[in-house]
Amino acid sequence: MIQKELETAINEQIAQELTASYNYLGMSTYFDELSLDGFASWMQNQHREEQEHAMRLLNYLQDRGGRVQLASIPSPQVEFNSILEVFETSLQMEIANTNSINALYDLSLKLNDHATKSHLQWFIDEQVEEEKSMEDIIANLKLIGDDKAGLLYLNDKLGQRSPDSEA
Repeated sequence: MIQKELETAINEQIAQELTASYNYLGMSTYFDELSLDGFASWMQNQHREEQEHAMRLLNYLQDRGGRVQLASIPSPQVEFNSILEVFETSLQMEIANTNSINALYDLSLKLNDHATKSHLQWFIDEQVEEEKSMEDIIANLKLIGDDKAGLLYLNDKLGQRSPDSEA
């Protein structure tokens, strides 16, 4: 049986993952309105990935005898000033998620819950990939600047990401 303090914290993390998922869906609609299908597809993959993260935590919590308590999810941002702003916002969201997972991991250490600590290691590793992916895209967008051909190339490149591939 999982300790109540960890149950609460995992429920909060589930809400954070679902909020991120919803935000990525909102970002996808922004790109769709710009007719940037590659960027939109990439964000839809992010949306699905965050849902999978939430489900991974939800299933773990249930496996440990915890009670899932789903929180309300705020509406996502769907208007941005630039493509770069979307990815800078995404990076900040991922950094906040990393900090939250690290705090959850610290709590599992404090409570001497080795099973939760072990389960969270995957999320810690995943967040390294998530942040690097955003940082790489931001670096590319800064290099591209106002070059429309470069932007269309990146749009095409991001559109090639399959749901099962890495970012």
